[in-house]
Amino acid sequence: MAESTGMREIFVTGLKNAHAMENQALSIMKPQVSRIENYPEVAARLEQHVRETEGQMARIDDLLQELDKGPSSLKDMALALTGGMAAVGHSVAGDEILKNSFANYAFEHFEIASYKSLLTLAELGGFSFATSALQTNLREEEQMAQWIDENLRTVTLRFASLREAGETAKV
Repeated sequence: MAESTGMREIFVTGLKNAHAMENQALSIMKPQVSRIENYPEVAARLEQHVRETEGQMARIDDLLQELDKGPSSLKDMALALTGGMAAVGHSVAGDEILKNSFANYAFEHFEIASYKSLLTLAELGGFSFATSALQTNLREEEQMAQWIDENLRTVTLRFASLREAGETAKV
């Protein structure tokens, strides 16, 4: 299908939503990283994903610029606020590291679905210039989701061990 005004609008909206989504991801991950003490492997992987997420936002910025558009400041701000509230909400839980792991796993899959949808829209609308950047973002999200999945047992065992020993197990 050739590029149409309607398809362009749908694609631009999707890119703006993805930018805000990644901004939300940063507002969730950065507070988590700053609080982690007993799970260095989780902190290291989150720090790596923060850098990846910053790169994802830059790629989305480039795509929006290619379309003579920019991110939505309102969406970015609103989703960053909700992400920050989620991070604060988990910080008071006795099992914060587990709640963060569950939420991060779910959020990664939300991002995966978003990028798969954007790739479909890029194909449908003839926005082939966007495919490589979107595939890179998708691959990074899939790798992060896989890492969380592969490490959930280890994090849970460490949490239980620390809790049983009477040590701080939250983060």
